Amino acid sequence: MKPLEAKDRIIVALDVSDLTSAFKLVNQLSSHVGFFKVGFEFIYSTMATLLSLSDSDSKDHLYRLRDFMQLLEGKILLDVKLNDIPNTIGKAAKAIARINPAMFTMHASAGSEAIGIAATNKGSSKLFGVTVLTSFAGLQCKAVFGDTITSTIVRFAYMLLNYGADGIICAPKEAPLLRSHLEFKNMIIACPNVRPAWATSTDDQNKDRQMTPGEAVKAGIDMLIIGRPITSPPPEIGTPLDAAKLIAQEIHEALQLKEV
Repeated sequence: MKPLEAKDRIIVALDVSDLTSAFKLVNQLSSHVGFFKVGFEFIYSTMATLLSLSDSDSKDHLYRLRDFMQLLEGKILLDVKLNDIPNTIGKAAKAIARINPAMFTMHASAGSEAIGIAATNKGSSKLFGVTVLTSFAGLQCKAVFGDTITSTIVRFAYMLLNYGADGIICAPKEAPLLRSHLEFKNMIIACPNVRPAWATSTDDQNKDRQMTPGEAVKAGIDMLIIGRPITSPPPEIGTPLDAAKLIAQEIHEALQLKEV
């Protein structure tokens, strides 16, 4: 993977439920961040809106959605977290390839065969495997996967590597462990649960597995998935654009320190 500029390492989570809000954020931020994560909230809210509108209104909404996708061309992380039998995942990956996002996600827990068929059908998109959700603590991971967080992530990461995925999604605290394995040197590591020191704390992420943008870059993380600190920053920070610029500056300074 070629070196990325500071701003291009930022993936903004577009966790909004309407096109107007999404357009506003993308128009504000597109020149100042690398990518936008489009996930369940936006996808299902858009679907529900389209199905509930009259014929003429739904047609207008569909045209706006098409314009929105064209605006995002080359900058989408489609966060669909595919998790099903291999045949279903393969067909879904083939359909996603027609949309041609820069990246899309699946759950590594779907298994090696599912990873392999998704990789085969991904087209020009990069395939990322979600390992252990960032909301999990140790007991939850043990209950679901039967092992510790670190052991589970390493096991999933090797499956992703060996069966054709391009990247790994994990919490920031586990990234240094992955970077200590030379086999993963060419795998892209992308992490949610990244929060600047100035960001308001929330309860839906495991804070023990969290890092600031500067810490994340120093830990060898390539791409930072950041939502509310950018889309709803504290009043003293200013606008989403102000927040994105602050984070890009923090990333830039961390990259300079890595090079020294």
